[in-house]
Amino acid sequence: MAAETPARARASKPWYKILYVQVLIAIILGVVIGWLWPNLATNDWIKALGDGFIKLIKMVIAPIIFCTVVSGIAHIQDARKVGRVGVKALIYFEIVSSFALILGLIVGNLVHVGQGLGAKPDAAAVATYVKQAEAQKSVDFVLNIIPDSVVGALARGDILQVLLFAILFGFALMALGERGHRLRDIIDDTAHGVFGVIAIVMKAAPLGAFGAMAYTIGRYGPAALGNLVGLIAVFYLTAALFVVVVLGLIARFVGFSIFKFIAYIKDELLIVLGTSSSESALPQLMEKLERLGCSKPVVGLVVPTGYSFNLDGTNIYMTLATLFIAQALGVDLTFSQQLTILVVAMLTSKGASGVTGAGFITLAATLTVVNPVLVPGMAIVFSVDKFMSEVRALTNITGNGIATVFVSWWEGELDYAKLQEKLNTQIDPSDVETAITTG
Repeated sequence: MAAETPARARASKPWYKILYVQVLIAIILGVVIGWLWPNLATNDWIKALGDGFIKLIKMVIAPIIFCTVVSGIAHIQDARKVGRVGVKALIYFEIVSSFALILGLIVGNLVHVGQGLGAKPDAAAVATYVKQAEAQKSVDFVLNIIPDSVVGALARGDILQVLLFAILFGFALMALGERGHRLRDIIDDTAHGVFGVIAIVMKAAPLGAFGAMAYTIGRYGPAALGNLVGLIAVFYLTAALFVVVVLGLIARFVGFSIFKFIAYIKDELLIVLGTSSSESALPQLMEKLERLGCSKPVVGLVVPTGYSFNLDGTNIYMTLATLFIAQALGVDLTFSQQLTILVVAMLTSKGASGVTGAGFITLAATLTVVNPVLVPGMAIVFSVDKFMSEVRALTNITGNGIATVFVSWWEGELDYAKLQEKLNTQIDPSDVETAITTG
């Protein structure tokens, strides 16, 4: 009977105190303010609301990943299991990412949204992104996974570097056996404490969503969309098709509904929509996936890795935007060049992970290899990239959630009873007590 009390308390909470309702209202207000009063919306303090919230979330991402991964590995008795989960995750990532790339390519060839645009791009507008893309070489990407120092990796919040050290530390703690249990318990308690910080920070989510959305609309507003609205619409529809069909089939194969899953993580999706950053919801996503019945080790390994290796929304964007630019510039891409897009985009989507404007940078890297003539065409989509970054982030976070559930199922560590129960439960992540006590 006592176990039902928190659920009833959450259910009876007034609608205006529910986090996702607050975020949704904030997003709508942000759109209205940005549209009607663009000068006010582009004020530095309005922009700071969105930037500040993202910084608050990012400050705890590194310790969350470290504690979760170390604890997950340390609780495993068989070291081979860690490698097995990692291999399964990477296989899944590559297969599903390929579907995302191919879908973007198919839609781009069927819907010639860029044809007849007759654009004359300004190469100077995207010079910075091209320079960053040229620096994203495969060998540099591999070397950059290794941090110069552990403290530096944690300070910068570099996900892959923190992940590497956490895996090594987790194995070392596992090897200590009984002697490492005390330290493992301390790390577990630290993780619960950091999740408590997240729960407190989440109370500011409506302010962050309002500031980010108001600034975006105020700066890039309706006039900035112009004749590029077709590209935005096609990208939105393609991403929705990928989530409903591809991820939906994967979810159905495992035994649940993609729509119920989306409803389950609606709080995180609205935060991502408001901030245009999938990282802003990473800690809460990990917590919710554990509640959903996914094992702690799988969540700790798959989610952080997926943020670098499973960027479904970014993959769709790269193939679709490449074809759009080619059509807008009147450049015909051969079949072999389109196949090259698939291979190059698969690599560059990994190389630019964790970089500000990663989607735009990966696009620059892809265009540079496929056909340098297309690179100046990035300026065509530059003004509306902010609008598409939101859908990239939404697709990425949904894809990583489904990936974690699938790998848990593949590993035989998915609690079906808990999965079905939680998919029908309303959870407010702003509840500090729930965030701390739920393990």
